[in-house]
Amino acid sequence: MLELMQSGGWLMVPILACSVGAAAICIERAWVLQASRVAPDDLLDLARAGDSAPPFGNVTSDSPLGRILLAGLAATRGDRDLMKEAMEGAAGPVVHEMERHLTLLGTIAAISPLLGLLGTVIGMIQVFTTLVADGVANPGVLAEGISKALVTTAAGLGVAIPALFFHRYFLRRVDELAVSMEHAASRLVEMVCGDGEPRA
Repeated sequence: MLELMQSGGWLMVPILACSVGAAAICIERAWVLQASRVAPDDLLDLARAGDSAPPFGNVTSDSPLGRILLAGLAATRGDRDLMKEAMEGAAGPVVHEMERHLTLLGTIAAISPLLGLLGTVIGMIQVFTTLVADGVANPGVLAEGISKALVTTAAGLGVAIPALFFHRYFLRRVDELAVSMEHAASRLVEMVCGDGEPRA
């Protein structure tokens, strides 16, 4: 493995850094974007259980959904529009926080193949420079240049493909969780401002 990296030249260093960064972001986002951490299923049930003193007292800010619900509960009770406005205002920063690092992951997915392509260009320049200087008398140098071109290209694509996959996956995950939180917020509005029972 070390020999393979060395054969790719100095461009393997930023490609390797991209791979480590992408892996770290994927692990961190997979942990943070668990449904049980973002929008616990039982949060509204706990809210109903704690509606004695203070009302909905079991809602906490421990989860993104909890922060949104608390924003709605802090608004004037009984006013449906004020509650919706408050929760919509809280949802923006919450969703932004859920998308943290995903832009960087997308950037890694975009630049990794470009770094590999740069390695290809540098390797081919080395090949043609050798051809101009020595003709075909030094096949070892020619092979080294071609090897550098192939290794960096493969490494760049090897980083970019999973990074792009997980970037799209986590964006979709955030969208799904946002829809789930929106539904929970609507149920809370019905609990507080409606007839006291959540609508399906």
